[in-house]
Amino acid sequence: QVQLVESGGGLVQAGGSLRLSCAASGRTFSSLDMGWFRQVPGKEREFVAAIRWSSSSTYYADTVKGRFTISRDNAKSTQYLQMNSLKSEDTAVYYCAARVGVFRGGNLKNSREYDAWGQGTQVTVSS
Repeated sequence: QVQLVESGGGLVQAGGSLRLSCAASGRTFSSLDMGWFRQVPGKEREFVAAIRWSSSSTYYADTVKGRFTISRDNAKSTQYLQMNSLKSEDTAVYYCAARVGVFRGGNLKNSREYDAWGQGTQVTVSS
């Protein structure tokens, strides 16, 4: 069972930056596909970014491409989401997600692909 703990959320002005972290435990981190999703009240959880277990591929939602960067540090069992040029529409609760990814395909933009979720961290962008 994978446990995920997000951190790094907060309040930032539009145009500013934040870096989210997600620390994983319970499984060999280097075997995990990792993702970030976000959700606002009354809306479905939406895909933000994902990275394969091998770091061979990264994926981004069109709304964040060019502004957000996903990365991972296997030595620290942690993934990151660097968010730059933040906009008010980026305000949401951000969730870290994981699944064992070795030798698996699948669409990492689909939340149903993931087995484990963090508790979420609030990001608020003021305009």
